[in-house]
Amino acid sequence: MVVAPSQAADLQAQDGLSALDRAKQQPLMLGLFLPIQNGGWTPSTAPRGTDWSFNYNARLVVRAEEIGFDLVFGLAQWLGADGHGGETSYRKNSIDPLLVTSGVAALTRNIILISTVHVLYGWHPLHLAKFGATLDHMSGGRWGLNLVTGFRPKEIDMFGLAPIPHDARYLMAAEFTEMLEKLWHEDANVTWDGEYWSLKDAYVSPKPIHGRPILVNAGSSEAGLGYAAKYSDLLFITSPGGADISAALETLPAHTKRIRDKTAAAGRDIRTVINPHVICRETEREVREVCQLILDGEDSAAVDGLVGTMRGGDQTSWRGHERQQRIIGGNVQVFGTPEQVVEQFIQLKEAGCDGMQINFFDFAPDLEYFADRVLPLMKQAGLRKG
Repeated sequence: MVVAPSQAADLQAQDGLSALDRAKQQPLMLGLFLPIQNGGWTPSTAPRGTDWSFNYNARLVVRAEEIGFDLVFGLAQWLGADGHGGETSYRKNSIDPLLVTSGVAALTRNIILISTVHVLYGWHPLHLAKFGATLDHMSGGRWGLNLVTGFRPKEIDMFGLAPIPHDARYLMAAEFTEMLEKLWHEDANVTWDGEYWSLKDAYVSPKPIHGRPILVNAGSSEAGLGYAAKYSDLLFITSPGGADISAALETLPAHTKRIRDKTAAAGRDIRTVINPHVICRETEREVREVCQLILDGEDSAAVDGLVGTMRGGDQTSWRGHERQQRIIGGNVQVFGTPEQVVEQFIQLKEAGCDGMQINFFDFAPDLEYFADRVLPLMKQAGLRKG
């Protein structure tokens, strides 16, 4: 199967802006959280067409660009032979987001392509600086790095590594990032004797188009937010109150204010992006029916496996999220008619969220419905331009 390049106009050639600068002009940034692992975000046997394959995800990326999304993103994970377990072997099959990004770069023209990389799992800054610079050029300056340190004990064991204390991981991430930026900017060979990595007469070419690729993080601890405030352009945030929209709206304002205070102190402009699971239908009854179908198909063992890994380790995200909420999935659950979904987006924006990184239950048809029924209302509400 061959996916044709997007027919969207080459906006960069028209307005001279970087993809990130263009996305920041939107009142509410819009992203798609790709299902590059089987089961997506929903450990349920309820029927759907969502698929982890590259071809399926490539079609989603091309379509997301055509309808005006600003970015797409894929997670990275390292699981054993049964994934999270259960009848579905939830997330057993997954494809690497760095390679997916390189595969869809030639199929798109404007959408930001973000890859997650666990940089402490054996990477050297020189490797990632070279790969990132190459992807930056392959995508015309649209590549982004979601730099993560990893926290799950089983993942760390898989690489034969010793555990690293939480805050020490962010010290390592800071050194790693500073080496990346030095290699991306410096026109001479770089020698650097760091605490964790070293460089001797190292050089990377080509240099990224806009100075450096887009940098992303998802930290929520003091150390994680401190790192993000200093280095990141986008911060993926988690609702401290769990996935229920009411609880999220109660707890997010204080969380986003804390982030803005830290970034203001660092003198930087960082945008927050939250991950809603959207179930949208013409009537509330239809929404309830879809939710019930998913809940009735719960893969209990897979849910328990997922929750166990989320609660393992020393990360602080997801602490307020309940097991039952993981069956449908999403950082925040946005359910309702098109009008109700847009109203909830407005409330999330008012709570301090600069963007939405959306996932769906049945991605391809749900994305089409979103384009037909929700996007026009978002424009009417002033959430989207163009």
